[in-house]
Amino acid sequence: MIYRIRTERWPVAGVFRISRRSATETDVVVVELEQDGHVGRGECGPNVRYGESAESVTAQLEAIRHAVESGADRAAAQALLPHGAARNALDCALWDLESKKTGTPVWRLAKKNKPGPLVTAFTLSIDTPENLLTAAEAVADRPLLKIKLAGDEHDLTRIRAVSAAAQRSRLIVDANEALTIERLDYLAPRFALLRVDLIEQPLPAGRDEDLRGYSSPVPLCADESLHDRDSLDDLVGKYQAVNIKLDKAGGLTEALATADAARERGLKLMVGCMLGTSLAMAPAMLVAQDASWIDLDGAWLLARDRDHAIRYENGMMYPPDGNLWG
Repeated sequence: MIYRIRTERWPVAGVFRISRRSATETDVVVVELEQDGHVGRGECGPNVRYGESAESVTAQLEAIRHAVESGADRAAAQALLPHGAARNALDCALWDLESKKTGTPVWRLAKKNKPGPLVTAFTLSIDTPENLLTAAEAVADRPLLKIKLAGDEHDLTRIRAVSAAAQRSRLIVDANEALTIERLDYLAPRFALLRVDLIEQPLPAGRDEDLRGYSSPVPLCADESLHDRDSLDDLVGKYQAVNIKLDKAGGLTEALATADAARERGLKLMVGCMLGTSLAMAPAMLVAQDASWIDLDGAWLLARDRDHAIRYENGMMYPPDGNLWG
């Protein structure tokens, strides 16, 4: 097995702002596995929120080089690395390699239905209410918009501006841990009147207990508080939905298992992503087929994308061809 690891830097279209940071470019780490003339690829987006960087992820992947080059399979990869971005890149590359070697699409290998087009959210970064009004007017034809909150006194005005500008769009608001329970209690009923379908991670991870017994008029979705299956039991009774991301779960293998386990616990599914190219979005589309909310616009937010990129059009994303992945 030939094992290659590289870091790539991709420009963002404009500036991507959340409550913790802003970015004009994003680093991704790509794993390539070559065997018998076939090449499988996987991409991950290291996230500083979880103590990751391109350098740390590369070091994790380099540390297991001997095992990978000796032929480690997907089951072995689950034990070689913890949940997180590094295992995601390796796991998705292993799925892609098996698909290429056998001539079988990944959806068949995973015993899933053939993926179809999906409505995905389009994210509006933190900005002034005035700028968000203009930005929302430009994308008012898209059926699902996601708006980042800042955790300041202007958040309600921001959502009112977007709701007024995009009156046919459903809305998701994402606090990225920026609220308190008191602020959530003030905002949630007002958001409910503005077509907000979902509130993502209102409180800091670790403060989830404040949500136990809280009755929100808008469903609450755990993001930073969810990683893999082991996170789920502590979220029941606090959240109504969970946001599964392959970079948190550690790959498609664990993401699919986490989705099944979440449904067993009565939790609805959202499937999200970090910033990244279509190579990172493609495997997430398999998990997203059964999700209530889909937020796989990470490649849509870039200034450019890979060859054979996923097609985004009118708020829809379309499954990739096998030249990209799977």
